[in-house]
Amino acid sequence: MFDTKIAIVLRSDLQSWQKLNVTAFLTSGIAGQNPEIIGEPYRDRAGNVYNALSIQPIIVLSADESSIATIHRRSLERGVTSSLFIEEMFATGHDAANRAVFSEFAPEDAKVVGIAIRADKKIVDKITKGASMHA
Repeated sequence: MFDTKIAIVLRSDLQSWQKLNVTAFLTSGIAGQNPEIIGEPYRDRAGNVYNALSIQPIIVLSADESSIATIHRRSLERGVTSSLFIEEMFATGHDAANRAVFSEFAPEDAKVVGIAIRADKKIVDKITKGASMHA
């Protein structure tokens, strides 16, 4: 049905609240980069209107620290723009602070806790190889 795939990979050692927080932030990055994935608003039988949601399923995967670093490297090597969340962003409180702390790291020293990508299905599968379904 879709030529593309959306995958979010979370570092496996995160606490539950961190996994949920990172997933929310990464999803917003994918939607911001790809507004065409947002469908029409939802409407219930009573006529109440709700926010539009993604038209495309999103797979959530899990990987250890080494594997998620490899996934990050692969996304860069293939030129796939990603949403990235690093460990230090947990200590900030707003977007400007997030971007400031993010800019202090390069790919080789970033402590990646989550990455989200949207690309051709085969490319996403190659990039995320080694990650498993999140449990």
